[in-house]
Amino acid sequence: MTVIPRQPMEQRSERMGALARLPVFFALSERRALVAGGSAAAAWKVELLLATGAHVAVYAQEIGEEMQAVIGVASPGTATWHARGWQAEDFTGAALAVGACDNEDDAAHFAAAARATGVPVNVIDKPDYCDFSFGSIVNRSPLVVGISTDGAAPVFAQAVRAKIEAVLPHGFAAWAAAARSWRARIKESGLSFAGRRKFWQLFAGLAIANPGRTPADDDLTSLIDNVGRLGPAADAGSVTLVGAGPGDPELLTLRAVRALQTADVILFDDLVSGEVLDFARREARKILVGKQGHGPSCKQSDVNDMMVSLARQGRHVVRLKGGDPLIFGRAGEEIEACRAANIPVEIVPGISAVQGAASRLGVSLTGRGKVRRLQLVTGHAANGQLPDDIDWRSIADGAATTAIYMPVKTLADFVTRAVAAGLDAEVPAVAIVNATRPTERRIVSTIGALSGDIVAAQLTGPVLVIVGKVLDAALSAQVYSDDVLVGAQR
Repeated sequence: MTVIPRQPMEQRSERMGALARLPVFFALSERRALVAGGSAAAAWKVELLLATGAHVAVYAQEIGEEMQAVIGVASPGTATWHARGWQAEDFTGAALAVGACDNEDDAAHFAAAARATGVPVNVIDKPDYCDFSFGSIVNRSPLVVGISTDGAAPVFAQAVRAKIEAVLPHGFAAWAAAARSWRARIKESGLSFAGRRKFWQLFAGLAIANPGRTPADDDLTSLIDNVGRLGPAADAGSVTLVGAGPGDPELLTLRAVRALQTADVILFDDLVSGEVLDFARREARKILVGKQGHGPSCKQSDVNDMMVSLARQGRHVVRLKGGDPLIFGRAGEEIEACRAANIPVEIVPGISAVQGAASRLGVSLTGRGKVRRLQLVTGHAANGQLPDDIDWRSIADGAATTAIYMPVKTLADFVTRAVAAGLDAEVPAVAIVNATRPTERRIVSTIGALSGDIVAAQLTGPVLVIVGKVLDAALSAQVYSDDVLVGAQR
């Protein structure tokens, strides 16, 4: 078999998609903000502005109880009520302006006056006159999350906020505050740029692991000491082998996401979906180094050399592989290359292709009382042919579930050899392509007929075959047409 050489290709990050609003965070401490109107809606905006440390001037002939209460508890001098309507000169020196306007004419007049003096304006509940919007807020200050639907679905934004509130520990506020207070001390610590970055990586890990604990100066000292003990290694690069899972980005592990978000360079395979790459740090270089079965491929030695070279330049290199990197992913060669070069290497396992496929089939691969073993085998050797060292007696064992990786080119020969060794040709089998992705397709058959069915269905993409009695109940319960189950139509 001739394999066409292929060169690594850098993939530029996609351009930012369209944004209804640019999410920005105003620094308003001790700056003047103008609010026109005394309604409850205006009072809530005053409360938000006061929370940022702004000095708020309220212009209204009358104010309601809510506004009176907000102004009444404000720190002296930070909230002032002017018992009159606003005037054009009131906008001078304001950082921003908020208006509670009763009708379109008032809204247009207020927005025009603000813009005439270069002041960003928000007219409550009238997005056509707004330069900015407030959105929903998750407050773990100085960690703040803002959510906006551009006024299209405020209730939906509130639902999203509630979901984030539920998963974002309140203790993160203390860790974010500690980070702010420690930043100057870190700069003065003598750590190199790479060392300071390592410090913040360790800090983030400590905060996430201990959200309910208040950070102390001992934590600062300990983290600096930990980085110091790394010595030159703190400035050296590293490699992380990351399993991208079978394709669905929601199957990424938290550690995989963390690795992607701290990577300087990502070397990824063809089987890695674009949705998975969306989790990567936007500034990271993304280089395709894929190896296509029976198609153009990057040499493994070139991939190893690039990985080591980038790490030696002090980069954090993520080697991103489909499924689990430790299952038919050539991870052993890459780990060996890193160790030979004295490059630190970490492995982040992923959801394997067979696990993803089984979850979609609704099948327990080790169904009690049916099988006693799960075995994973590759459908081709380095030369592209059927491996000559497969234990055919094991494959023929009716008490085993067998997952065959990359089997399409050799499946007919595989079945012939397995049946000759005693495998029942009528045992159920499934071929599943692009498991867990929207483009997922399946063929339900017997192992004896599956090879021909795959050819007839013209399956393309990464195919996995699962064989075994565990498929009986799950597959008999499914309704399908022509034995081909497609995505959500299965």
